[in-house]
Amino acid sequence: MPELTPSQWSLLPDEPEAPQAPDPLVQAASAALRSRDGHFYELTGQVNHPGEPQAGLAERWKRFFAAGGAAGWQELSAKALRVQRRVLEDGASYNVHSDGPPLPGLDGHEGLPLARHWPLELLPMLIEPDEWRGIEAGIAQRARLLDAVMADIYGERRLLQQGLLPASLVLAHPQYLRAMHGATPPGGVHLQVLAFDLTRCSDGHWWVVGQRTQAASGLGYVLENRLIIAQQFPEAFRQMAVQRLAASYRDFIQALTRLSPAGERSRVALLTPGPRNETYFEQAFLARYLGITLVEGADLTVRADKVYLKTLAGLERVHVLLRRVDDTWLDPLELRPDSILGVPGLLQAARAGEVVIANAPGAGWLESPGLTAFWPAVAESLLGEPLKLPAIQSWWCGEESAWQALRPRLAEFIVVPTFSASSTTSSFSPIVAAELSEEALLELADRIDADPTAYTLQARVKPTKQPVWTRGALEPRVAVLRVFAMTDGRGGWKVLPGGLTRVAPRRDPLADAWLSIQRGSLSADTWVMTDGEVDPTTLLSQPLQPADLRDVHWTVTSRAAENLFWLGRYTERAENSARLARHVIEASVMVQRGAMPPAMLPLLDALARHHGLVDRRAPPADDDPRGFERALLAALLPGSGVNSVGWNLRALQACAQALRERLSPEAWRLIHETTAQFEQHLRAVLDRPGPGVPVTDVLNVLARADTHLAAITGAQTDRMTRDDGWRLLSIGRQIERLSFHADVLAETFAHESAGPPQDSVTPSGGGQGEALTWGHTKSLALTEDGFALLLGVFDSTITYRAQFQARREAPPLLHLLVHDTENPRSLAWVARTLRDRFAKLARHDPAWATDIAADLPVPEAWPLAELAAPGPALVEHLQRAAAQAGELSSLISQRYFAHVLGAEQRVWQ
Repeated sequence: MPELTPSQWSLLPDEPEAPQAPDPLVQAASAALRSRDGHFYELTGQVNHPGEPQAGLAERWKRFFAAGGAAGWQELSAKALRVQRRVLEDGASYNVHSDGPPLPGLDGHEGLPLARHWPLELLPMLIEPDEWRGIEAGIAQRARLLDAVMADIYGERRLLQQGLLPASLVLAHPQYLRAMHGATPPGGVHLQVLAFDLTRCSDGHWWVVGQRTQAASGLGYVLENRLIIAQQFPEAFRQMAVQRLAASYRDFIQALTRLSPAGERSRVALLTPGPRNETYFEQAFLARYLGITLVEGADLTVRADKVYLKTLAGLERVHVLLRRVDDTWLDPLELRPDSILGVPGLLQAARAGEVVIANAPGAGWLESPGLTAFWPAVAESLLGEPLKLPAIQSWWCGEESAWQALRPRLAEFIVVPTFSASSTTSSFSPIVAAELSEEALLELADRIDADPTAYTLQARVKPTKQPVWTRGALEPRVAVLRVFAMTDGRGGWKVLPGGLTRVAPRRDPLADAWLSIQRGSLSADTWVMTDGEVDPTTLLSQPLQPADLRDVHWTVTSRAAENLFWLGRYTERAENSARLARHVIEASVMVQRGAMPPAMLPLLDALARHHGLVDRRAPPADDDPRGFERALLAALLPGSGVNSVGWNLRALQACAQALRERLSPEAWRLIHETTAQFEQHLRAVLDRPGPGVPVTDVLNVLARADTHLAAITGAQTDRMTRDDGWRLLSIGRQIERLSFHADVLAETFAHESAGPPQDSVTPSGGGQGEALTWGHTKSLALTEDGFALLLGVFDSTITYRAQFQARREAPPLLHLLVHDTENPRSLAWVARTLRDRFAKLARHDPAWATDIAADLPVPEAWPLAELAAPGPALVEHLQRAAAQAGELSSLISQRYFAHVLGAEQRVWQ
């Protein structure tokens, strides 16, 4: 045995050294899949050439992966999962049309858009300071050019007179608006925000592949991407000196107010097409970030050439509109008369200089790819300088010489539409001619011959490839970068130091520079590095001080208020219809089984028809009970054409969709799941093979929907702020409840059951028994079955039994359902709550509110002896109460939603 040295503490062998952490740069290089030859690859900073090995990592990507170290590389998959979870938490979405369920009254081809989660990729696009300076200068120059072109085309038209732009390409475009010719916008600036799509081609330079000039989307998604991705790579973001975005957004809002006639006091609003628009999430997100009001066309009105926002407090002046509505939909008075997205009179307000519209109406024609070949000469004429950024070569087929020269080589190009779709022009998806068969290629050439002006040819390019982290590898995907230019309000332009990068959804060898989120593309953050100082500006919410809250003014727009009002009404209406349908179906089945007298059938028929459970074509219940039952069951589904349970649930969902920015994710999910599960379970029951429909299963589906609706009611009652919007929601519920319960009670007491007086139940005391019998008939409400029906529809069965046991008498029934101010289902409680909440809503105009409240019903003041006595008094009171509820609904709509009733109130000039 060898002699031990003094340094040895044990006879055990020495512990092995800890394994060295893997080098993240080596790991990244080994995980990088080879890019296709001829494409620039952002990961390597070079173009792959045939027969040559792929180059190593570019310097910027070395810095990126080194910043996170070995641990950062090993966590890439976990970071990707965190990104997706954050997208879900934020509710970031992109709506795709024609995939959702139809709206109430519409068929399946006119459905709601399906909200897909925003497809955010983990790795950002990295851009060095030097190359960004070139992009920035080129984009600012093109922005100046386009604004100068707008001023000329809607002014002197020298470009058309000199032949630098073809008149048939400009004036024939559906988004050239003759109504705006000669109009000079405030500040003389026609364009305020522009977007340019770029890609790096095989020469290593950035090329322009398209531009968006009328309502450029993406600024909100740029923010969402940055807030999520920067948190995943904080060390890389800091060490690589990535320029922040907040200062550009702040300067943009300041520039818009600088152009406004009201200056710093200007109110800025974002005009959205609404929740069904593809990019509605980013519009709402951008409005919140910028601190401006999100409005739809119905929120605005034009009075005396000025634009006003309709709010519950009155009309508030709007000075600047950052629009996302396309040109032809802006004003139904002068443009498309069928538009419900625009504002009547908006163009006149713009011509009068009373509102800044970003961008000015009539800018859409600048997006035409047919104009691409003309921009260099136009730039020389208007700016006196060549364009700094090249664009993909394009040839407008409306130039006969160009088309005839290129026709034999059609397979070399991408065919794109010259114009957007309209009543006079057609549009189509870009066509990669190389992918067509010889027969299809000849057919395409013939189509171009027939209408050459509608087609433009674009040269094929090899777009840059961006690395995408997928299944433990760095996969190259085609990428296009959208860059935004924003006015400074003084005739200059600033370029947002970042952008929205779109990445192909798969490793497609034929992918071109036509990437669309609508067609499944992914999104990536864009990091622009700076060799100067990083701007520390932030527009994220700062802690509020007591002074900030002293005179705070929360605006509730009339559109939001109206949707809240109808959210309350449709919640109550869906709950009422589900409960009534359940009781009517149960009673109908009992009559058919002999467990209930046939005298109930006319009442069931009247209730079902009056409250939309069946249509007028349904067979009468007393003539054909089984056919009436089948009609009831068929009408439950939303596509039946009847305003039954399914239709009301769809209407509730549509209201909630319009209020996504005001509802919590839990509240929206509950409404959506209630509607979806009701339809799914009911269809499964009704479509089940067999000789008959299992009515018990249908009743279970209705009971489950009733339970879910009770949860929705609870969320509205317990989890919403008690502002004027919530008061309108509550008023809507009470109007609906008052009208429904008054109608049901009136109809039930108005129907009589034939029978001798001795069939009626005579209460103790003798004399009061006469109140139960009217001649040789008695009210169905006072029979055992009518009693049960009324208490079930009023959801008061347990309450009645607890107070009055099994007594079937008119006075206690009417006391509970009409007079009891502690029963939330009684008419007295509903009417009192309605009066109280209406008084708080209308507190700014107490005289008007007092006049209206004087005409509202006061059921607790109706004499109970008069109600219980024979005669029409009860039914007359109930019918009058239902009519008064409907009248209040109309007055609220005219006063608060349409602003056509009462003195005009302007709270912000």
